Amino acid sequence: MAKTDPYAALRIKEFNIFLFLRFALVFGWSMQFIVIEWQVYELTKDPLSLGVIGLCEFLPAFFLAPFAGHIVDKKEKRNLFAICITLFSLISFGLFWLTSDKIESSWETNTILYGIYGLVFFGGVLRAFFGPTIFSLIALLVPKKIYPNAATWSSSTWKGANVFGALCGGFLIAWIGVHYTLGIIFLLVMLALALVLQIGKKPILNKNINESVKESLKAGLSFVFNDKVILGALTLDMIAVLFGGAVAIFAVFATDILDAGPKGFGILNAALSSGSIITMLATTYIPITKNTGKKLLISVFGFGVFMIIFGASKLLWLSVLALFFSGVFDGISMVVRQTILQLKTPDAMRGRVGAVNSMFVGSSNELGALESGIAARIFGAPLAVVLGGTVTLIIVAIMGVKNRELRELDLTEDVEASENED
Repeated sequence: MAKTDPYAALRIKEFNIFLFLRFALVFGWSMQFIVIEWQVYELTKDPLSLGVIGLCEFLPAFFLAPFAGHIVDKKEKRNLFAICITLFSLISFGLFWLTSDKIESSWETNTILYGIYGLVFFGGVLRAFFGPTIFSLIALLVPKKIYPNAATWSSSTWKGANVFGALCGGFLIAWIGVHYTLGIIFLLVMLALALVLQIGKKPILNKNINESVKESLKAGLSFVFNDKVILGALTLDMIAVLFGGAVAIFAVFATDILDAGPKGFGILNAALSSGSIITMLATTYIPITKNTGKKLLISVFGFGVFMIIFGASKLLWLSVLALFFSGVFDGISMVVRQTILQLKTPDAMRGRVGAVNSMFVGSSNELGALESGIAARIFGAPLAVVLGGTVTLIIVAIMGVKNRELRELDLTEDVEASENED
């Protein structure tokens, strides 16, 4: 079924509910990111302040991730996901309140700014738990033989939510303002909370209930760092996001370089994700399990090339086109990486491996935002993006030469073996 049915995962009711709630949650989160970036830049006019947002989210997400993975493997996943969403709703409501007319007229700018940074920091704490919880839950919703199909649909939903969230975020800022846009985000989070409760509780597969935190963390980290395929896949994606990504300074490009305003800001964000979702939907029909390693290397290389073109562009249409094709290659790399992780990770260790994934990839978004902000301050935004894309190409070339296991990876046999197990 996994080979011939592109809708295999969609035939499972709880997985469909999961996709709907993930779309609502990521759609809101994506809009919230856009709104915060825009609001902070409006308050400061300093690209470094955009990097500070990334740092505030990176620190807790990175350092708490291993502990979060330990907790996720020990706890029931549905309820833990519901708790995370509930706490995230408090962040959304807090941002909605901070941007109200009453607060803006009575509080100093720096006080509001520090309040935003504080809520972003709290969001980083939750990010440490969101990643491994979602990664673990997916494996409990579908049979192992359709993990690649489920990973594709889950990644496509994530990217699709980013597309519309980024696009709507920019347009809603222009149409109804920051405050009311954040109100819509709060309602979306509450919708996600209602949906997650429609999923049944799942069994806890980690039977090592007496394992200490230290032993648990050591086992998870050792598994990842001793597996050259998983480590290589995570490293590639981390480098691409850390150096090649420029999402955090799109506000600078939209405002100061392309003169595109908030609508152009939304379009830039949406262009990157729209290429990704089109590609990922195509992979439901075109298997990516053959020559998996080569496809991953080529996709990250292509991402770096088009980010260089974006950094050098001073035309809106060319910038949008470059970001679109960057998204195409990013979509391939995301599906390949998620498929590798789902097929290569033991059930009892999914929380911890998902946590390490969050450390490498999820946290690199925030650290990348800091890197982008600092580089934009020092070199200017265009040169910062060109240099980041160049570093990405160099790292991919080195990884392709040095990591033979990743370069020659082919997941066809793994998929066939999982079908025989089921």
